[in-house]
Amino acid sequence: MSPNQKLRNIGISAHIDAGKTTISERILFYTGKIHQIHEVKGDEEGATMDYMELEKEKGITITSAAITCFWNDTQINLIDTPGHVDFTIEVERSLRVLDGGIMVLCGVGGVQSQSYTVDRQMKRYGIPRIAFINKLDRVGANPFRVIKALKDKLNLNPILLQYPIGKEEKFKGIIDLIEMVAYTYEGEHGETKISQPIPEELQIEAQQAREQLLDSLSLLSDEMTEKLLLGEDISKEMIIDVIRQGTLNLELTPVLLGTALKNKGIQDLLDAVNYYLPSPFERDTITATDINTNKPIKINPELDGNVVALAFKLIEDDYGQLTYTRLYSGTINKGDHLYNPRTKKNVRVTRLVRIEVNKRQELDSASVGEIIGLMGVNCASGDTLSSINTNLSLEGIQVPEPVITLSITPKNKQDEEKITKALHRFSDEDPTFKVKNDPESNNILISGMGELHLEIYLERMRREYKADVYVGTPAVAYRETITQGANFDYTLNKEIGKIHFYAKIEGRLEPCKEPFIFENNINDHTIPNQFIPACEQGFKDAMTNGYLKGYPIVGVKVILESGEFNSRDSSEMAFRLAAKEGFEQGFFQANPTLLEPMMLLEIETPDQFVGQIQSKLLSRRALLLESETRDNYTVIKAEVPLSEMLGYATELRSLSQGMATFSMELTDYHPLPNNLLTEIQ
Repeated sequence: MSPNQKLRNIGISAHIDAGKTTISERILFYTGKIHQIHEVKGDEEGATMDYMELEKEKGITITSAAITCFWNDTQINLIDTPGHVDFTIEVERSLRVLDGGIMVLCGVGGVQSQSYTVDRQMKRYGIPRIAFINKLDRVGANPFRVIKALKDKLNLNPILLQYPIGKEEKFKGIIDLIEMVAYTYEGEHGETKISQPIPEELQIEAQQAREQLLDSLSLLSDEMTEKLLLGEDISKEMIIDVIRQGTLNLELTPVLLGTALKNKGIQDLLDAVNYYLPSPFERDTITATDINTNKPIKINPELDGNVVALAFKLIEDDYGQLTYTRLYSGTINKGDHLYNPRTKKNVRVTRLVRIEVNKRQELDSASVGEIIGLMGVNCASGDTLSSINTNLSLEGIQVPEPVITLSITPKNKQDEEKITKALHRFSDEDPTFKVKNDPESNNILISGMGELHLEIYLERMRREYKADVYVGTPAVAYRETITQGANFDYTLNKEIGKIHFYAKIEGRLEPCKEPFIFENNINDHTIPNQFIPACEQGFKDAMTNGYLKGYPIVGVKVILESGEFNSRDSSEMAFRLAAKEGFEQGFFQANPTLLEPMMLLEIETPDQFVGQIQSKLLSRRALLLESETRDNYTVIKAEVPLSEMLGYATELRSLSQGMATFSMELTDYHPLPNNLLTEIQ
């Protein structure tokens, strides 16, 4: 057996405040990585995985952190990811390189808005998962309601492996439905797991829960079905094996119970990671693209194969750029040269480290399956690194477009260089953080995923670079689109810079659901094949800045139908320019309009504030979707334009005496009402 078959690359992800970082802290304590537990809030040290000063102050995770620990004889590379939607790229790029995941759900809140995002991300990358229902000691906690929500809302097949002993503040342990024994957790930090008989008053319920577990598993195993029909005992090993195979095949989701803050259930979660989540050798074979032939190539996890690795995160520290890298094949040694197909350059690994949150452990080599840090490697987030003469490219990371923009100007001349340096670093680290200059106002425009996202970077600029800026009013990232089809017929026939250009294009624009589709319907050679890519690029150029308000254009299908050329004046540049002008011609005939970003909003509030919160939401053009009452508070779900949500946190605090909380995520773009078009700058 390869040593890396006893390796687990896992991530913890969930809705904000579900308890991910608290769970991470307990995992590190029980595996012996740390010797004192620090809490997320109310602890001057702060949680181990929240190593940035801002994370400790705000009590939230901003950047995903990696650490290695050992449980029994299994190495666990653990990544704790943010829960706030503004930092969703951190979750996205972590899940891209992980083999398994722990999805944490609050025992009271259950499936919340960010749970949907995490679920979509896990499904996109085919990540086998364990669900952990946390905070079962809180008033209103109900694990059975959460399990029903996993099934109804996320279309999962949750399989309960444990039964709770007590509920809410009387929750004191679990019944293991595989071994049919009860466990409680003793000691100052619950480090002593005590086995005892199932309490008499719970024996019937526990037996029913076990029968339900076996019935569910028997659907995946003919051997287990046969044993159940014959009335034979089912061994612990068989149950674990069926759960493992079902988890790896994405046919079921094992569900465990606990309360991390009260130190209950974490050891069982670690056992489940070992039992049910895959090693790097048990994941589906990944596919790369051979850049020379554009053909897909299967990458097998081989120790002695060519190196194929993905650089998925960059961090600048005192020693230069640290590149978080997942190794899918081969072995990297300190001093090796690797090839970056995007830059077409070789890079040298000057140092190789195991990442320990904000510390580094020097390594001489790393092999397939590992997540490590490379020093001295100049690359971008999402780049593939491979053996010399191996021209392969892995699928990149899906990066959402920014939805909000701020203009900033330096407070004094001396800060300009610091600001440029900071913005360059931040945009290298975070693909969702965009920077550009506004030629009209001479301001710098920064764009991101939300107010908090940009606020964090401005604060980091002030603390880490000692640079202050004036900040303008937030602006929403609208999009432009067309609402009907239109033809274009454009001839470019003019001299530009003493060079004469000639190109004619004819075709049609149509609305579509994809951001951009190009269809070449020319079959009579009216435009030679070598000029077709230039036409496509010209259409893309036209969509960069729209013609109504200058926002990017989306949702357009371009059909190229005919054209003309001559051998003397036609060129790639001529057709590229003609396509750009032809697109503009058709755009204005296609009834263009603006699209605004719509947010899925979820508010948790005590019941007495529901009426006034809903009333104020309606005044913000919100569409109320549903509300759900849980004990003494209500969850309100609504769809609301992002432009109406700027500064909403202050209003909600005022309406609810500071007792309501909200989260939101981008859901879609909708046409802006005509009466508001003139208000957009």
